[in-house]
Amino acid sequence: MNFLNLFQGIGTMFHQEPSIVILRIVLIFFGGLLVYLGKKGTLEPLIMIPMGIGMIAVNAGMLFLSGGHIGNLIIDPLLSSTDDLMKYMQINFLQPVYTLTFSNGLIACLVFMGVGVMCDIGYVIANPFVSITIALFGEMGTILTYPIARLMGLSSGAAAATSIIGGADGPMVLFASLKLAPAYFVPISIVAYLYLSLTYGGYPFLIKFLVPKSIRGNNVTHRKTRHDVSSGQKLFFAVAICAVLCLLFPVGAPLFLSFFLGIAIRESGIVKYVNLIQEVFLYGATFFLGLMLGVLCDAKTLMNPIVLKLLVLGMLALLLSGIGGLLGGYFVYFIKHRNFNPTIGIAGVSCVPSTAKVAQREVAKINRSAFILDYALGANICGVITTAILTAVYISVLG
Repeated sequence: MNFLNLFQGIGTMFHQEPSIVILRIVLIFFGGLLVYLGKKGTLEPLIMIPMGIGMIAVNAGMLFLSGGHIGNLIIDPLLSSTDDLMKYMQINFLQPVYTLTFSNGLIACLVFMGVGVMCDIGYVIANPFVSITIALFGEMGTILTYPIARLMGLSSGAAAATSIIGGADGPMVLFASLKLAPAYFVPISIVAYLYLSLTYGGYPFLIKFLVPKSIRGNNVTHRKTRHDVSSGQKLFFAVAICAVLCLLFPVGAPLFLSFFLGIAIRESGIVKYVNLIQEVFLYGATFFLGLMLGVLCDAKTLMNPIVLKLLVLGMLALLLSGIGGLLGGYFVYFIKHRNFNPTIGIAGVSCVPSTAKVAQREVAKINRSAFILDYALGANICGVITTAILTAVYISVLG
């Protein structure tokens, strides 16, 4: 047995194309960078740490398989058909996770249920006009990116799935790509989650560029707060909206069910279920989501020429949605005779609750006594709903 056969992670590098070998090495170091940035809090640690470790392991742990094939025992080959599925579910330890949770969208729904448990729908009910208006403006990226993606040569399904990145809601992107572009759902999901973490760092600069200091510190005079909305009203709202949206867009019923079920459990006060969903389902699904995205991010997958287009389009979608949200903030600002802060508009991009926190933080830098988080969370939560609706529309029309 020679050295290359004994240490096959290194040995396989002498049998692959130089471009793949270089990318494998780059991804190993990039995975380490994701872990570091997650630990520092620069990027979202819940996703980036398991994703980074998975990326390192899958690109380092290549070996020689039967028939001269180079692969790994983590999740290669990736199977979705029944042929030989049971065999590989026993050999590749993450194949069951992919088959039973990824390929059917279950993991997206579990995360979405957890998001529902965390959301206080009272913010939306207390300020419906503001929340809905800003959320609609915040969908600019999910709408305008589609024709641009088509012009860049993407299929209608891939263009729509990539456009959903503009909604800044990872589970939605995962669900849309599985339904509309299953061949590209891995790179689309990876691009989405990499960019969603960058909303922390990128959107503050967009706010500073588009909202001058003179109005960025504006406080808002309250007329109604979420505390004026009873849990019974919130529960009725969740049930009614879930029924209406499922009737109108049945293709998105799994998403609507998951989200509004989470809200209903929260408002019903079932503490054991709240703890189960938030502490077990949500964190468990988030962990495996990050890990699976990491191990699916091997050099061969990213050598696909479409990945560069997805990188550009993903950034464009989030940029357009951020601009759209702030334009929505200005629209409300003028409608309300300047008794509003346009910075709240960035929360229309539904990265709950990250963009709402970004808005509050940027306002507080100018005026420490200004509190706009209630309006921001209303727009944030409404943005989740509008992105789910647009996802359902795309799937209904194109799926």
